[in-house]
Amino acid sequence: MTSAARGGNGLPESGSIGPSSSSSLEPVSPRPSGGRWEVLQREFLDRPVLAVAPALLGCVLAHQSADGLVAAEIVEVEAYRGESDPASHAYRGKTPRNAVMYGEPGHAYVYFTYGMHFCVNLVCQQPGEAAAVLLRAGRLVEGVELAARRRGARPVPVRPVAGRAGAGRAVADRELARGPARLCQALAIGRAENGADVCDAASPLRVLGPAGFDGLPSGAISSGPRVGVRLGAEEPWRFWITGEPTVSVYRPYVPKLRGNSSR
Repeated sequence: MTSAARGGNGLPESGSIGPSSSSSLEPVSPRPSGGRWEVLQREFLDRPVLAVAPALLGCVLAHQSADGLVAAEIVEVEAYRGESDPASHAYRGKTPRNAVMYGEPGHAYVYFTYGMHFCVNLVCQQPGEAAAVLLRAGRLVEGVELAARRRGARPVPVRPVAGRAGAGRAVADRELARGPARLCQALAIGRAENGADVCDAASPLRVLGPAGFDGLPSGAISSGPRVGVRLGAEEPWRFWITGEPTVSVYRPYVPKLRGNSSR
């Protein structure tokens, strides 16, 4: 990408990930380079979840709301294999809560957990198989200031300006979408986005990647156990971009005295 196509901070100019320009979006990360950016084809997600999960790293999750656009490069994910996976919400079968998981690949499954947080997954594989990829962390590439306001914070400026501290606590950009709940808060993803078609260019919530992109080089990806799951904890189905500072901190499952979500 040329310097003319970027904003002053090295990211795309504001609005360049809007629905009308998604097919011509230039890369926002030095990792997936070359070519034009476009909304992911449904076939990208209509594959085994363990193939889709690492392939999503380097793609961009974008949400256009009434407040504006916020977008994040996907840097950390977890795979859940449906009814065969004891850590999956689909392990005990279809319910009103997890019904989206049983539908067409390319839709967002958003759930509420611990009575306070939303988390977003992308449904993949064939309808009825209930496999999904949890998006665990993102590197903000558009709408940093809006994301910070949603987090009740203000981003740490590159060059502090005397007398302009701003409202809210100072939070480094790397922390704004570091973790699944923070990612949803930064992008204003909630119950209304459950079932959204992320493969539709007209959808407010969508996922983009460079044309022909099918994942980062294997050497750029690390894997390990999923975060905080009690069952299926031995599976190395969490994937992240190696060395990326916005990846969340690994925390193993810790038993709680009261009800706990499986993820």
